[in-house]
Amino acid sequence: MTAANGHPTTMSSTTVILVIVVAVIALLALVAVAWSRSGKRRSERLRERFGPEYDHQLAETGDAAETDRILAEREKRHRSITLRELEPRERETFEHRWTDVQREFVDDPGRAVEHADNLVDELLSARGYPVDDASRRAEDVSVDHPEVVQRYREARRIGAAHREHGADTEDLRSAVTAYRELVQALLEGDSGRTSTSA
Repeated sequence: MTAANGHPTTMSSTTVILVIVVAVIALLALVAVAWSRSGKRRSERLRERFGPEYDHQLAETGDAAETDRILAEREKRHRSITLRELEPRERETFEHRWTDVQREFVDDPGRAVEHADNLVDELLSARGYPVDDASRRAEDVSVDHPEVVQRYREARRIGAAHREHGADTEDLRSAVTAYRELVQALLEGDSGRTSTSA
């Protein structure tokens, strides 16, 4: 490009710098929008997958980004667990044992809650869940069964309260019901059906 006097025109260095700065700002804005949309999509996916467990974790952290990080990490860790289906005979054994727990509740609710907790631990272990750490156990279960994990935590809390100072019969009934929901969920993970109804 030439000026009217025939000399070539050049952009001043200030103009060049200004154009570069504007381009960088525009690029950063696009990256920020893409990052924000990606984060929102991840939050929506995690909220959909974890349901009430997402709300539980958010209440603990008070921070949506931290909640997303924790739950995404939980999913990643869960992928390293090798879960297995139960053999039909194993499933039947757990179903019969659960029936015994429910019968026992009539005569000794506290003992029934203890046996329900032990049964759930054994069932989780049989399916391949790590069971050494109680809090991690609930976290691992939440990935597959977020709809019942809160009730499972509550059942364990009631069991601990009963061991320390006793819990009333209604609390113990609530605990057994919560354990039943988890037993059903774990058994249905194999067959899509179970006979553990109350």
